[in-house]
Amino acid sequence: MQRLAVGVRSLYPNGLAVAGLVLTTAVSLPVRASEVLAREHNCLNCHHVDRKKIGPGFRQVAQRYAKHKDAAPQLADKIIHGGAGAWGPVAMPSNPVSKEEALVLARWVLAMK
Repeated sequence: MQRLAVGVRSLYPNGLAVAGLVLTTAVSLPVRASEVLAREHNCLNCHHVDRKKIGPGFRQVAQRYAKHKDAAPQLADKIIHGGAGAWGPVAMPSNPVSKEEALVLARWVLAMK
């Protein structure tokens, strides 16, 4: 969700002239495209889209979670906090992403089924 900050600022230093309307974004624009986000957070160092690398491929994750009712929040939690044992002996480390970014990444992965 985006908030919009609205303020009024004088167009002239003496403050006596017509005031102008200033619009600024108080929160970042909608989270960047998920592939860009995945690259920025190094997800692709351990995951491929359609095959196992160090961790499972994103399509394999999407297929496993396809019938889970709360798959996106569950997967977002794993993205943030990491996990172990679900896909073998290699643990997934925690990741420095916001909840919003983690949900965007989770939905992007789940859409690959």
